[in-house]
Amino acid sequence: MNRPLRQEFAEALATVQGEMRQGLEQLAQVLEAERTALEGGDMAALDQAGTRKQALMQQLEQLDAERCLLAREQPQVPDPAWDTIVLSLQHCHRLNQRNGSIVSQHLQRVRQALAVLTGTDGDSSYYDRSGELHADARSRPLAAA
Repeated sequence: MNRPLRQEFAEALATVQGEMRQGLEQLAQVLEAERTALEGGDMAALDQAGTRKQALMQQLEQLDAERCLLAREQPQVPDPAWDTIVLSLQHCHRLNQRNGSIVSQHLQRVRQALAVLTGTDGDSSYYDRSGELHADARSRPLAAA
């Protein structure tokens, strides 16, 4: 590959990596907004954050595909820009894991409350082959009239 073409590929790769860094910064902000919405019980903000998170993930996947194509044309050399992107990806992963943990805690509390209301132990429900939920719901009155 001639030198001008190699330079053009390098510039295109730098542009894609710059867009990836911006996308990751936005993703980190959205993940923080998602956490705030989860903790505040703001369903509208949570829905908005989820929609934005999905769009950013799709954008990042497309940019990564472009990066892979461009990187094939470049000689394999250490790339500090890519190292920064990897660190940002790891940070976003940790933020997303934290948010998932918050969701799991909320879900556990809801299941415990439902178990109290239905008189079950909470672990007796299962999904069958068709994906239908079955629960051993032994209904009993909580108080007599």
